[in-house]
Amino acid sequence: MARGEVRVMRRQWWAWAIVALAVAAAVAPLVHTWLTNPDDQRLVDLDVYRTGGQMLLEGRPVYDYHTPAPQLLPFTYPPVAAMLAVGLAAMSWETAQWVWTAGVYVTLGVTVWFSFRRVLLKEPVRGHAPWVFGLLMVACAYLMPIRDQVRFGQVDILLVALCAADCLAKRPWWPRGFLIGLATAVKLTPGVFLIYLLVTRQWRTFSMAAFVTALLTLLPFAVIPGDAADFWFSALLDPERLGANAATTNQSMRGMLIRLYMNGALESAIWVVLVAVVGWLGFRGARDAYRAGDGLAAVALVGLMAVLLSPVAWIHHLAWVVVVLGAVVGDGGDPVRRRVSAGVWLYYVVPVPWWGVSLIAAGIPGVSLVLGKIVQDGFGLGALVLVWLLAFWLPRRRGPLEPGRPLVAS
Repeated sequence: MARGEVRVMRRQWWAWAIVALAVAAAVAPLVHTWLTNPDDQRLVDLDVYRTGGQMLLEGRPVYDYHTPAPQLLPFTYPPVAAMLAVGLAAMSWETAQWVWTAGVYVTLGVTVWFSFRRVLLKEPVRGHAPWVFGLLMVACAYLMPIRDQVRFGQVDILLVALCAADCLAKRPWWPRGFLIGLATAVKLTPGVFLIYLLVTRQWRTFSMAAFVTALLTLLPFAVIPGDAADFWFSALLDPERLGANAATTNQSMRGMLIRLYMNGALESAIWVVLVAVVGWLGFRGARDAYRAGDGLAAVALVGLMAVLLSPVAWIHHLAWVVVVLGAVVGDGGDPVRRRVSAGVWLYYVVPVPWWGVSLIAAGIPGVSLVLGKIVQDGFGLGALVLVWLLAFWLPRRRGPLEPGRPLVAS
């Protein structure tokens, strides 16, 4: 955090305290809804994390265990994630729920700060930064991918915050690349940032990120070798272990193809082509944004790659939408960009994919199936539109930033 940002925080500490309480009150209905769910429906992914840690504490195989019925969810993360989850397993279930939920909103706050920093530090908003930040926090908290972070007790917004902070902090106190390496070791999909660092020739950051990823990947082979082997040579190779790939919640390109009832070979061939085309467009757009000095747009594009290129990407993986909103709105000075950002926000607040499910169920001849399938894929198709928006539309709307000085350090 730069000196100017620290001054904004210190001068208005009382306002930040009030805003924190107001945000807590605004998200209380969400927290109450999900933390009072029946026990077997409450924060089910957090239960998976704690179970992984508990298996290590008890000396039992991490990848052979499933959470109790009716969920029956297996641990699907790399073994270092189970090692980190030991702390959660040491807590009571009630304590872990509250600690994790608080962590979701803290990391959302970090993400909102880095995503909307240009707005918050621009005059005359700068003098009202706490209040604007509070409004942005509440708006982002009600995005469906963020609501699902609390509903399921998911880790995605933490990974978004780690990658955003690593790329966008102006003078980080940690070695740049460390947080990307940590995020990649915990959940593989942030590995798209290693590709980004390569195509933008950020060699020092790439080296650090790759080193941390490799270190945290190899460490379990020394500490829990059996579990490490189980993951890399068995669990990782089973895509169905993640859940029903054809489910509406899978909004990756592969998920959309599977829902078209294609056979395995045809679906795989088309998916490989789409991954190549979308990946090329996305990483090229990120490289161009980086060179233009718009590191935020670059990070947003790479985050979308983590969703679209993955074989399985649930709706809560689209927590990257927070960064996309910040990239689209910029410093808030362009009314067109403000309106587009508001439209993107509204689109990801409402449960579009589930409207598609309802349309299909309605069974209206000639309408329900075709239109329903399109709407059912709404968030994934929306992510493809966002790639175009950031890579092709935004450069034409972008004002002068800092020519020759990318917002992401090397």
